[in-house]
Amino acid sequence: MDAVFWIVLGVVLAVAEIFTTTLFLIMFAAGAFAAAGAAALGADVAVQALVFAAVSALCVAVVRPVIRRHARPALESGEQPFGVEALEGATALVLEPVDAERGLVKIDGEMWSARSFDATRSYAAGERVQVIKVRGAIALVWQDEISSPGGLPEAKR
Repeated sequence: MDAVFWIVLGVVLAVAEIFTTTLFLIMFAAGAFAAAGAAALGADVAVQALVFAAVSALCVAVVRPVIRRHARPALESGEQPFGVEALEGATALVLEPVDAERGLVKIDGEMWSARSFDATRSYAAGERVQVIKVRGAIALVWQDEISSPGGLPEAKR
């Protein structure tokens, strides 16, 4: 019966991790599954609790930092960016006027919803802009530093 308790606790913690994405609760789920193994082997409750605590602590202290180190964005680690990270800094062509509330740009042949990085600026169709950041499926753009004398905003220099 103890093994069932630990398995249920491990599943609950693993499901909760899906909603938090902090890589913290999953470490305790691993501890719960290890305690379930100890219970299945006939260990008493004190040993099960000790296994749970030891495996959870070991995972938090050793495994979590390794996972977090490897999950750093490519721009931080100096690696070649890919996916959405690769779009940051790219030049885009404005297809529909871009302002703080709406807009459409073409980035490397793909159409993206866009918003102005500076809410006071707007860009007309045909202008070239630079992608400063991507939030979800929306590119935040600024005037292209090559075609405009103003350059990048202070926050990105």
